[in-house]
Amino acid sequence: MSKYINPYTDFGFKRLFWTEGNKDLLVDFLNCLMPAKHQITELNFRNVEQPGEIATDRKAFYDIYCQSANGDRFIVEMQKAKIKYFKDRALFYITFPINEQAQRGDWNFKLLPIYYIAILDFPYDEHEEIRKFDRNVQLRDEDGFVFYDKLGFRFLQMPFFNKKETELVTHYDKWCYFLKHLETFDDIPQILNEPLFDKAFKTAALAAMNPKEREEYEQSKLVYAELKAVMDTSKEEGREIGREEGREIGREKGIPQGELIKAQKIAKEMKDEGETIERITKYTKLSKEEIEKL
Repeated sequence: MSKYINPYTDFGFKRLFWTEGNKDLLVDFLNCLMPAKHQITELNFRNVEQPGEIATDRKAFYDIYCQSANGDRFIVEMQKAKIKYFKDRALFYITFPINEQAQRGDWNFKLLPIYYIAILDFPYDEHEEIRKFDRNVQLRDEDGFVFYDKLGFRFLQMPFFNKKETELVTHYDKWCYFLKHLETFDDIPQILNEPLFDKAFKTAALAAMNPKEREEYEQSKLVYAELKAVMDTSKEEGREIGREEGREIGREKGIPQGELIKAQKIAKEMKDEGETIERITKYTKLSKEEIEKL
């Protein structure tokens, strides 16, 4: 039996971060991710459903209106759930806090900065970035210069945070270690024996829940487990379909499976780099139709 909650469940995340009494925990964690100019001093929760949303989506996204020490106001959109078409939904939902800033009448279109932070217990991509625990994304031009500095994305793929307790250096390291291993802790690690983390552990303790809270948490765990199982099954089915298609192509072309996979990988990388179909076909010998499916 676990002693502490799973922070990726809807109930666990809200209990840990989404209460007035625990704003200090959320501020401390977010300030590990925010740039120096936008260190949070005040925040307010806002979680209003938008037209066309579904309940499972709204449980995945959290809107936070923040203010920094210099008076700047900005918005943080947090996400913590495993959802299909992750990148598409990230872009879709970031449009809501943008559109909400529209003003009637004479408006100069000046927008507040928006940061999108995703704390993910799953790898969101199958390509090179799968190896990166922390991915910081901005809009940049072809020369690498920032095009727009008021929209930022931060993706934390928690399965790839592999630091051990003895390797934790920064406060950010400690938060990531806490979130990744919280449900498995039997005792509070010595390195996390600080007032702020003591509060977080007390908040997350199952023993501190009343019967109603415990029932809500167990229901939340079931929803989390079901969603995770559905997504994992869908992913594995997709891989098997891809493997079978690859085997069929290989049989038709008389190409060994290993060589075909290598050619497909090269073709995918070239396609991601914007190379033409003709050039990819020339170097990989794959057909136009095969390349377009990648």
